[in-house]
Amino acid sequence: MEKLLEQLKGQLIVSCQAYPGESLYGSHIMTAMANAAKDGGAAAIRANSPQDVAAIKEGCGLPVIGIWKRNYVGSDVYITPSLSDAEALFAVGADIVAVDATGRVRPNGETLEALVSGVRKQPGRLLMADVSTLEEGIAAEALGFDLISTTLSGYTPYSPQSEAPDFRLLTELAAAVQVPVIAEGRIQDPEQAAEALRAGAFAVVVGTVITRPHTVTGHFVRAIRGAESAGNVR
Repeated sequence: MEKLLEQLKGQLIVSCQAYPGESLYGSHIMTAMANAAKDGGAAAIRANSPQDVAAIKEGCGLPVIGIWKRNYVGSDVYITPSLSDAEALFAVGADIVAVDATGRVRPNGETLEALVSGVRKQPGRLLMADVSTLEEGIAAEALGFDLISTTLSGYTPYSPQSEAPDFRLLTELAAAVQVPVIAEGRIQDPEQAAEALRAGAFAVVVGTVITRPHTVTGHFVRAIRGAESAGNVR
């Protein structure tokens, strides 16, 4: 654990994710994306699904934070909702598994406490808590999570809704807990990443602006069309 955390301290983690129907969907493409991030100096990769985690572990060599985004009837929990989902990620070599650590109802009546307890039956496994509020982060530390991430701020109805990173949550968590706090969510440029470290982040996760070119392209297209419709283009 200490060696892995030392590798991540003060570093950039790149989230490489694509979804069915997108041009970049496929484990081979995500592995290429991970290697491109490695070439640029990324210290680790965050990847979605056992398939992508396994491929990136084999083809890239960087530590991988694994998640599994799954939809379950009756639950809004989306990131690694169940113990079986976490187990599947560890089974293919995820160095860390991140899970939704909010207080929302989990699938099939499973509790967050049961998930953590189940993971801890095997030694050496590292768990990251994706949270949306300070209270959730404090509770996650009490449950025994090894790292806490601001990933879900803005993605629960009761957390601040903003297009900017939640630096306030990051600062509050860094002051309130003893485990490493990871900055993730809507970090859109290098200065925001650096600001996250200054605010107390142990490491920074960046995804969309690096690995989702269709989303970034859309931002440019909307800005250009807005300028055209306003009559500001000669």
